Amino acid sequence: QVQLVESGGGVVQPGGSMRLSCVRSGTILGINTMGWYRQAPDKQRELVAWITRGGTRTYGDSVKGRFTIVGDNAKNTIYLQMNNLKPEDTAVYYCTAGYTSSADYDPRYWGQGTRITVSS
Repeated sequence: QVQLVESGGGVVQPGGSMRLSCVRSGTILGINTMGWYRQAPDKQRELVAWITRGGTRTYGDSVKGRFTIVGDNAKNTIYLQMNNLKPEDTAVYYCTAGYTSSADYDPRYWGQGTRITVSS
């Protein structure tokens, strides 16, 4: 069984920064990717970023250039550094773990989510 525990989140002003962390416990053979998705009120869930064990990163278009995902394989942990936050980044952020093949990420496991509110 895989468990994902997020930390970080809260309220930040526009233009500010925040870092999320996610620790994975438990092992399922073949998991090679972890990432972040988010869901804003009344909107569909969208990709934020994912990173493979080999270090390949992919970002959603709305966060490119502002967010950075980092992985620490030894600690089964990923981080999401978010800079220049905007009100439209307000959402619940979910940590995920899963499989990547042919550049497609299949997030099989989900954390409980952590809320970020960007507001002055």
